[in-house]
Amino acid sequence: MQQKGPIQIIEWEDLDKRKFYSLGVFMTFTSRATAYPASLIRTRLQVQKGKAVYAGTFDAFFKILRAEGVRGLYRGFMVNSFTLVSGQAYVTTYELVRKFVSHYSPSNTVKSLVAGGAASLVAQTITVPIDVVSQHLMMQGCHSVSQLSRFKVKPKMVLAAAKSKPTFGQAWDLTVQIFAADGLKGFYRGYVASLLTYIPSSALWWPFYHFYAEQLTLLAPSAWPHLLLQALAGPMAGATAYTITNPLDVIRARVQVEGRSSIVETFKQLLAEEGAGIMTKGLSARIISSLPTSVLLVVGYETLKKLSLRAELIESRHW
Repeated sequence: MQQKGPIQIIEWEDLDKRKFYSLGVFMTFTSRATAYPASLIRTRLQVQKGKAVYAGTFDAFFKILRAEGVRGLYRGFMVNSFTLVSGQAYVTTYELVRKFVSHYSPSNTVKSLVAGGAASLVAQTITVPIDVVSQHLMMQGCHSVSQLSRFKVKPKMVLAAAKSKPTFGQAWDLTVQIFAADGLKGFYRGYVASLLTYIPSSALWWPFYHFYAEQLTLLAPSAWPHLLLQALAGPMAGATAYTITNPLDVIRARVQVEGRSSIVETFKQLLAEEGAGIMTKGLSARIISSLPTSVLLVVGYETLKKLSLRAELIESRHW
């Protein structure tokens, strides 16, 4: 049996870019669709006061399912799907920055750390306006929770949406309300909080992913395929990174949904309301949402890179 070697990282210059982008859109959409219900639950848990509406992740899941149906778990998804653009911007920035940093440091940890942070900066600049609208849509299904949102969909639109297929009417209504109240800056409310959340998360995820993948390679039997080990490393990296950055994610959700302007004041109020609970508020939903996302991201992304490998390099690579 052939001895298993270290995991080979496919770099940007090894890829056929046309294949990479065409297949990448499908991968991004699939991963977002799978993780969206958990993201919606996480947002509602983080915004509610204490446990006023939902006792926890599974309680929220079943209550939403009973009251709003499966559609309730995907409230705002059509708007959120526009983040496909930011997904492509993310992977492009990540790969290009990795290539740039490699001229200054051969360390995979350094390349992953810097590239992950830079990729998140670019992606969040595109994503935040979409998130602002989609998060307000997430809050509309439950009366008790929707009261915490500054903007509310008109009752006739809620009724129409319940009787027909989803449309962008509610999203447009909220967009008009946000613009009327805050102008363009309203769509970037919570931008700094988002950067403080997602840049560290992304910067930590990639180094932890490569670290866990390499450690699993050393521990696992040689017959185990690399892709399986990478699929295990993804959720482990996600759980680690999200646990570290969860308080920042709670602050981000409050700032965006309640229209706050001060990160420091929001943190103080959360600390007064929740105490040490701020460390784990919505964390289980966040980790649960990261499990399928991380597995799909890793399996999809690594498979995507292998399928997009330049023809002349295929025979030289062994997996």
